[in-house]
Amino acid sequence: MPKSTRQRAHPQGTNARNRMVRRPAWGVPREAAPDLSRTARARLEMLDWHRAHGENVARTSRHFGFSRPTVYRWLGRYDRHRLETLEDRPSRPVRRRRPTWTLAQLVAVRRMRLAYPRWGKDKLRVLLRREGLVLSTSMVGRILLRLRATGELREPARRLISARKRAWRRHHAVRKPAGFVAARPGDLVQVDTLDVRPLPGLVLKQFTARDVVSRWDVLELRSTASARSAVAILDALAARMPFPLRALSVDNGSEFMAEFETTCAERGIALLTLPPRSPKLNGAVERANRTHTEEFYEVTDAEATLAGLRPALLDWETVYNTVRPHQALGYLTPAEYLASLHPDV
Repeated sequence: MPKSTRQRAHPQGTNARNRMVRRPAWGVPREAAPDLSRTARARLEMLDWHRAHGENVARTSRHFGFSRPTVYRWLGRYDRHRLETLEDRPSRPVRRRRPTWTLAQLVAVRRMRLAYPRWGKDKLRVLLRREGLVLSTSMVGRILLRLRATGELREPARRLISARKRAWRRHHAVRKPAGFVAARPGDLVQVDTLDVRPLPGLVLKQFTARDVVSRWDVLELRSTASARSAVAILDALAARMPFPLRALSVDNGSEFMAEFETTCAERGIALLTLPPRSPKLNGAVERANRTHTEEFYEVTDAEATLAGLRPALLDWETVYNTVRPHQALGYLTPAEYLASLHPDV
């Protein structure tokens, strides 16, 4: 082709991309447009704006926040007679990987999996190798995937073998409200249990109760953490807390159900439970357990038995409430805090 002809066909300064996107007609037959997706309609609006504002690619890309190659791509793909060209194309590759296994290998994998329906591709590969069939773990996995897709392999239905736990219906306890605020002593007392292991093989249960306002603690040591044992903490609270008890906050342990819940209802004490796995919502009593572990159990000279620890723990409770300065109370004891700020109590 002569040079002058090439210049007339391709004027200087015009690249192939600009020639591709410049069309003689921009009219869009909207009435014949198919049902487009939301993304395709957004692209159509971008192209309409591009046509109405001078067909400047750089300006369009700045206005819509796209890169210029993106605008060029949709200009090149757009066909005014086929608006579905603005839809996303399938991302499936044109040339897909072809299966390389043989029919005999597929039958062997299927037979082995039917014999051991709960074993994965790693174990099946070892069993197949014992029979002289060497396959990679990934190939065994691809064969299993193919068998599931074609319906030749179905996973066995699960059967419930272990006994179900009976769901306890709470007749008095309610979930602790998100915005609950304790303003006065006794408005909320957090209760929790602590495992005490003074000797190998000996496990005792401490019931810890802490008032979140005054930090007044009541401690009870028992041999087991049952609902009947938990009722004892209610008696101890009534006897050893210098203010009336209005609400208790407990976790979902079984010791805080049955008789414990019934007793709270009979005594007019609100029982608030925590969501599962949320010990941080009972943070005051969790911190109390650490304090009593470090400052009493780790240093006490009491005999490491239930009979020896119970009176010593009662003495420590008195020291904690009346002698030990508490940092959260401005280094007052809980008794001093109550006497100074709540004299009516």
